This record gives sequence, structure tokens and C-alpha cells, in this order.
Amino acid sequence: MDSIINLIIGFGILLFVVSAIFIVKQQTAAIIERFGRFQSIRQSGFQLRIPIVDRIAGRLSLKIQQLDVIVETKTKDDVFVKLKVSVQYMVIKDKVYDAFYKLDYPHDQITSYVFDVVRAEVPKMRLDDVFERKDDIAIAVKSELNDAMINYGYDIIKTLVTDIDPDLQVKEAMNRINASEREKIAAQYEGDAARILIVEKAKAEAESKRLQGQGIADQRREIARGLEESVEVLNKVGINSQEASALIVVTQHYDTLQSIGEETNTNLILLPNSPQAGSEMLNNMVASFTASNQIGEAMKASQKKKDAGEA
Repeated sequence: MDSIINLIIGFGILLFVVSAIFIVKQQTAAIIERFGRFQSIRQSGFQLRIPIVDRIAGRLSLKIQQLDVIVETKTKDDVFVKLKVSVQYMVIKDKVYDAFYKLDYPHDQITSYVFDVVRAEVPKMRLDDVFERKDDIAIAVKSELNDAMINYGYDIIKTLVTDIDPDLQVKEAMNRINASEREKIAAQYEGDAARILIVEKAKAEAESKRLQGQGIADQRREIARGLEESVEVLNKVGINSQEASALIVVTQHYDTLQSIGEETNTNLILLPNSPQAGSEMLNNMVASFTASNQIGEAMKASQKKKDAGEA
């Protein structure tokens, strides 16, 4: 009988000791109450309490936590839009009492403040401004939350507007506007390219014609120089200028006929002519060259007299 009593007492003592020991995890705070009244806050590690008298009323995580809040509101240009606001917060280590006893549902409180701020700021902006000034919205939410939640033992680390989702029809319209703008820019670039191509082509054609004209002028100059040299050579062997000119014309005439005959695909039109007409044409050509020669000789004689008079 005594052994049973001792066993019961020993078991009770063991249960008492075990109940007095508890462990608090890292980055966690345990709130201890004694007979329903706040007693102390225990930090991480090995802790003791008085069984039955003391109880663990709750535990609060001291880690940074995140709450995502989706708010639907209307912009200044009457477009309904959904904003996703991510709030990062944590319990202040020195204000665990306030965080535990002053506020039952911190998530609901934070959500209410986010809704209040977003629905106050976004209706002042147009849809495009909402995308451009999302950081301003996040800063306004953080400022409002900090002022409100600091009294409850919570510190707002950061707020982020992570998503802006307009109505589906509005997004499709925005995409069409963007596509039209890009097509307009592409058309402008294509027009500029076509204009540049036309200008450069015109410049190239002008340069080509200039070079072609220069080539023709050089060709004619060289032909004239060659004729002049041919006449001088014939004069040296006793052929006067009139005969030399006639000989050159006849030679060029036969050279031309030979050149035409060498081309198989050449179309040659022979005008009706008789030997007498040909002879007359040749005589006319010779007469023309004779007249030209006489005029040249007269000009040379006049120039020699002028030079003699000056001497």
C-alpha cells in the first residue's frame, strides 16, 4: 500500500516538474499569465513556470511576416482596377505586450488600413498614373500603417504594390493603342528609309550622268587631238590639209562600215543612193574641209603678220 502511495506521489512530482518546464523557439515570445493576469514575457530558450498557477497565454512570432491585400477601386478616369499590396511587418520585441493584448486580429487591422489608403489615393489618379506612381501609393500605405500600427506593437517594414490589374476590356484597349502607336512609328521609319533611298538614288544618278558627260567630253577631246595629229603626220609626207581631211573622212567611213559588219545583230538601214550621189556627197565633204582649211590658213597668216608688226 505504501509503495503504491509513493509511486503516485513520485508520478505527481514528475508530472509537476515536467509541467513546469517549457521551451520557447528562436524568434518567438511566450506570454505567461498567472491566474488569468499578465505575469511575464519569456524569450527563446529553456523556461520554467509554476504549474497550474502559470499558463502560457500565447506565443508571438518575432519574424518578418507578409500580408497580401487585394483592393479593387476606381481611378480618376472611371476605370476599375485591382491592386495587390504586399505588407511586410513584424512584432517589435519590446512591445510584445501591446501586440498581444491590444490587438486581436492584426491581419484584419492592416487590411482595413490598406483599403482605406488605396481607395483614398487611387481615385485621384488616372490609370496611366497608377502604373507610373505605384511607389507613391506604397509609400502612402506604409506611412499610414506605421502611424497606426506602432501603437499596437507592430513595425511596418515595407509595403509594395506588386500587381495592377485593370478590367479585361481596358487592357485590350490599351494593347490596341500601344500596337497602333508602334505601327505609326514603324510607318514613319519606313517612310524615312524610302525617302533616303530616293535621295541617294537621285544623287547616284546625277553623279553617274556627270561622270558620263565628263567621259564623253574627254572622248571627243581625244578624238579631236587624234585627228589633229593625223593631219600633221600626213602633212609631213607631202599631203596637204585638204587631201588629208578627205582621206581621214573616207577612212572613218570605211572603219564605221567595218565595225557595223562585225556585229551580227546590228540593224543597218541603207538609204537609196547612187555612185554619182555618193561622189557628190564626198565632193561636198571635201569642199567643206577645203573651206575650213582655207579659213584656218588665213587666220594663221593674219596672226603671223600681227606678231611681225608687234616685233
